[in-house]
Amino acid sequence: MKYPIGAIKKYNSYGNRGMGLESDIGESNRYYLVNDIAIIHKKPTPITIAKVDYPSRLEAVIKEGYFRTPSTTDYNGIYKGKYIDFEAKETTHKTSFPLENIHKHQINHLKSIYKHGGIGFIIVRFTSLNKTFLLTIEDLLEFINGTTRKSIPFEYFETKGYIIKDKYNPRIDYLEIIDQLYFKGGNNGK
Repeated sequence: MKYPIGAIKKYNSYGNRGMGLESDIGESNRYYLVNDIAIIHKKPTPITIAKVDYPSRLEAVIKEGYFRTPSTTDYNGIYKGKYIDFEAKETTHKTSFPLENIHKHQINHLKSIYKHGGIGFIIVRFTSLNKTFLLTIEDLLEFINGTTRKSIPFEYFETKGYIIKDKYNPRIDYLEIIDQLYFKGGNNGK
């Protein structure tokens, strides 16, 4: 069978299937929940609705809204009795991750989680390189406190971060890394 040029190349890896990081994490979290491994959810963004139009009795259209307060991080939940909280970011940069992509209040939030015995981290996907890393809050703070740079070099992720390999299910098994770092065991959730 003859395929059009480029038709096969487009789907040659999990990373090129048109899914974003948020979608991959959502699929992974659903897998964890359905298989009774962990309960981790995306936090809703706190928005105050200011203006709503009602074109009919059963339909409402939000026309104006405002962020109530700065949100903390993207995801939180519980795994093996430990509270987990993390932020997920994508970048198209090939050589570094701009620190401006993570707000100071989010870093402070993750720092507080760590201080109180929780597990805090960031997941960063370098989309143009098709690589996804988990970086602990400890290593993130070490970098921020040890430099005046405005971005984290890709090499720092390679040496201090943990690569999250693409899989079928869960798509990105970040709990596999959490097991290695905090539980020294398998990913069975029990």
